[in-house]
Amino acid sequence: MSLSVFDHPWLSGLFGDPEMAAVLAPERQMAHMLAFEAAWSRACGKAGLFDAAQAEAAALATETAEIDLADIAAGMAQDGVPIPRLVKQLKALAPGEAVHKGATSQDVVDTALVLALREASFLIAGRLMELDTHLKALEDRFGDTPLMGRTRMQAATEITVRDRVLAWRLPISDHLKTLDQKRADVEKVQIGGASGDRKALRDKADLVVSEVAKTLGLAPTDKTWQTMRHGIAGYASFLSLVTGSLGKIGQDIALMAQQGIEAVSISGAGGSSAMPHKQNPVAAELLVTLARFNATQVSAMHHAVIHEQERSGTAWSLEWMVLPQMLMATGRSLSIAIQLVQNIQRLGDPA
Repeated sequence: MSLSVFDHPWLSGLFGDPEMAAVLAPERQMAHMLAFEAAWSRACGKAGLFDAAQAEAAALATETAEIDLADIAAGMAQDGVPIPRLVKQLKALAPGEAVHKGATSQDVVDTALVLALREASFLIAGRLMELDTHLKALEDRFGDTPLMGRTRMQAATEITVRDRVLAWRLPISDHLKTLDQKRADVEKVQIGGASGDRKALRDKADLVVSEVAKTLGLAPTDKTWQTMRHGIAGYASFLSLVTGSLGKIGQDIALMAQQGIEAVSISGAGGSSAMPHKQNPVAAELLVTLARFNATQVSAMHHAVIHEQERSGTAWSLEWMVLPQMLMATGRSLSIAIQLVQNIQRLGDPA
C-alpha cells in the first residue's frame, strides 16, 4: 500500500502524473548521482588530483554500475544519506582512489536534485505553453460572448468571456519568465567538500568545479550553496504560484458550472453514485485542491532555508520530503488544466 496519493493504487487515478513521476523516479535520481560521480572522477583526473588512467576507469565503471538499491536503503537508515553505501559499491567496481575522494554526500545529492529540477522544468514549461495555446483557442471561440461579471461572488456588471479568460491566460507568460529565472537560480553544480570550503581540492578547486559543471550542463559557482537554500525555496514558491494560478481557473470554472448559473458546459464531468442527475466538476475541483496543497507545502520549504552552520541534517531532509510532492502536484495540476480546458464545450451565459 502506498501512503502517497500520487502513486496510490486508485487515488493516483485522480492525482497521479506518470511523466513527472518518471522524472522523480529513484532510478532516475540514482542515474543523476552516478553522473556526478563519473564527472567528478574525470574532472579530478584532468586536474591531476587522481591518476588519469584510474580516473577514467572509475568513471567508466560508475557509468555502467548496477546499484543495489536495497543496500542503499540500509545505508540510508544508518547514515542519513545514501552516498556512503553508494561509494562503497562503486569502490568494489573501480579504482578506489579515483572514486568520490574530495567530494561529500551533499555534493552528490544536491547536484542530482538540480539535475532532476532541470528535467522537471522542461516538463513544466512545455505544459504551460500548451495550456496557453488551449486558453487562446477558448478566447478565439467564445471571447465575445456575454458573461455576468461577479465580484465577491455576487452579480456585478456584464463582461465578456474574453475578460475572464485573459485573467486565466496572462499569468502563464509571467510564470514562464519566472521559470527562466528560477532555473538560473538553481541549475548550479554543488561542490563544497567536507565543510563547504573545497579545501581537499587545493589550488585545483576552480578547475574541478568548472569541469564537473560543464560535463553536467550546469553553472559553476564561486562558493558552494549547500547552506544557502533560498534558490531551492524560491523554486518551490514558483511551483506554488503556478498551481495557485491554475487553482483560480478551477475555482472559476467550478462556480460557473453551478446549476442555475451554467456559464460553462464541460464534457467528461464526474458522476455521482447516489445522484445520477449530477455532473460534478471534478477536474476544476482538483485544481483548487492541488493549489491549496502546494500553498501549504511551501511553508515547509521556507522552514528548510534555515540550515545551521555548514550543513544541516534536519532542514536538508525536510526538502526531500516536501519538494517532490510539490513537483508532483504541479505536474498533475498542469496536465488536468490542459484536459479541462480542452473539454469546455460552451463558455458564457446561457442564451
